Amino acid sequence: MDELNPSPPVSEDPEHWYCTNMVGVPVGLIGSTAFNRCLRRITIHGTRETHPGLFRLLAACEYPATASEVFEHYMELEFGLAPGAHEPTQARYPTSYLDLLRGWGVESDCPKAAVLKGWVESRFGLVPTFHKQRLGLFPSSAWATYLQEKTDVRFHNNCIFQQFDLLYEYCQWSIRRFKTPGPRFVRLWRGTNDVEQQLVEGDARQRLCTVRLNNLVSFSDSKERAEEFGDWVLETEVPTVKLLFFPGLLQRQVLGYEGEFLVIGGNYKVRAYHGWF
Repeated sequence: MDELNPSPPVSEDPEHWYCTNMVGVPVGLIGSTAFNRCLRRITIHGTRETHPGLFRLLAACEYPATASEVFEHYMELEFGLAPGAHEPTQARYPTSYLDLLRGWGVESDCPKAAVLKGWVESRFGLVPTFHKQRLGLFPSSAWATYLQEKTDVRFHNNCIFQQFDLLYEYCQWSIRRFKTPGPRFVRLWRGTNDVEQQLVEGDARQRLCTVRLNNLVSFSDSKERAEEFGDWVLETEVPTVKLLFFPGLLQRQVLGYEGEFLVIGGNYKVRAYHGWF
């Protein structure tokens, strides 16, 4: 260790918090650019085994729209999400994956979005790098805010992580069954204003570089649309195993605009574009 620039204790560096996860791939690998090219399929342990009936029903679906109806109906029954399913005397409505997705669509730094980032952290072992502000080393006021919001009891009253486990597994099933938007990679774009803070390797002004993205991020399937969200636009090929949501996966409108993908983050090799070159 360099005596002039000592490395922080492991407990202070969130990137070293996890060595295991629920997908059976080392955390360091799943967050790497090497994983993005290895074409390895992953699954959240125990999810399909716990819900075999859902995947038997899906196996009989010939079209994406039919599969979406089956999945959404199953979620309503399994988690009591159907309109009128709750008791009038309940103080709180059951938390729904749809509500949290809509919350993300409005603001990716809101408490509902923190729960989603917490789900990625729990299942994939990837800690967030940003929530309202850069998180950096632990402890800090930024980390305190994130930890408080990701555990907000308002959103943990209905097995919310298990709901997103099923959404992820359904997403991956749909990609393999219908070959959309994949089957292996999808080219996407992301607008940003702080590319310099995300750099891991290279120079954005030289086009090709490696960036560290938040553990859950939004991408667009349109470069022009991505330009609306930042001075820089990052173009990359996202492996479909890192998709949690893509347009058309569900019949209901849940995100803020058409063409939005929810992507598991980590390091990505990107081609960077700036408005003035």
